[in-house]
Order: sequence, then C-alpha cells, then structure tokens
Amino acid sequence: MILRSISFLLIIWMIGFAWFAIDLPRPAADDVRTDSIVVLTGGANRIDRALELLEAKKADYLLISGVDRDVKPHELAVEYKRPDSLFECCIDLGFQSVDTRSNALETARWSARRNDTSLRLVTSDWHMRRAILELERAVPTNITIIPDAVPSAPSLGILFKEYNKFLMRRLAALAGV
Repeated sequence: MILRSISFLLIIWMIGFAWFAIDLPRPAADDVRTDSIVVLTGGANRIDRALELLEAKKADYLLISGVDRDVKPHELAVEYKRPDSLFECCIDLGFQSVDTRSNALETARWSARRNDTSLRLVTSDWHMRRAILELERAVPTNITIIPDAVPSAPSLGILFKEYNKFLMRRLAALAGV
C-alpha cells in the first residue's frame, strides 16, 4: 500500500513536470494595455521586453524589481541604450527584493502607492508560474495581472529546479505560509 502511494505520487509529479516543461507561458498580446509594468530581473531579455512595452505605450510606468543597490538609473539607460528622460519620468528601480517572493512584495507596495488596477508582469517563461503565484498572493484581488512571458530556451536542470520551487511554494501557500 505504501509503495503504491509513493508510486502514485511519483507519477503525478512526473505528469506535472511534463506539463510544466512542455506548456511554458507565452508573451501577452501586444494590444493589451495596463496601468503599469513590472519586470523581475535575473534573466535574459526581460528588461529589454519591458522597455519595449513602455516605449510602445502599453503602460505609463515601469518597475524594475530586484535591481542591485549599486546600480543607478543613468547606468541602466546607457546599458539599454535609452534616454535618461525615460528613466526619470517613467521608471522606478526596486532595490529591496532578493528573490521572487520579495519581488512580489516590493511590487505590491509600489502598485499600491500608484493605485494601479492592472499590472503587466514580465519575466522568463520558465519563471512565470511561480512569479504569478507570488504576485497574486501579494497584491489585492482587485488588481488584474497580465502575464507577459519572455521566451527562452531553459535547460532541463532549470526546469527541474523551477518546477520543484513552484510546487514547494504552492504547498506553502496552501499551508498559509
């Protein structure tokens, strides 16, 4: 009986992992407009995608969450070949987060100050499910979250780690942690 239970859980885990790896989230439709955009640092092309959306007027403001404390807006403007004026008017840098959970808390505080009713979340496709989970837990239920996944080519190792992190956070959320 114990062996059957363990085997059943293993099969469920494997089916879940296959779904997680095969059906990665996709970019949002380009015609969607939100109050603000939030991008979580840590992956290739994330900030590029968020800046393109801001310049295309898909939102009025952008939060770059998870920025190193030593980074200055001018340095990002130079690195991403954008005018300083864009960073001065429309972009806030979030220095308080160190992981996905603290990204969500930082975003919730920032969007509450702005009275946002909709957010576009930009992060890598393999990271989106856990980021959405954390953000939905952090922001009020009246805020609409539009996932905008940046396509990537994650390795099996990245997918394995991220799937297990996602499962652990889902279980922790069910336990109220």
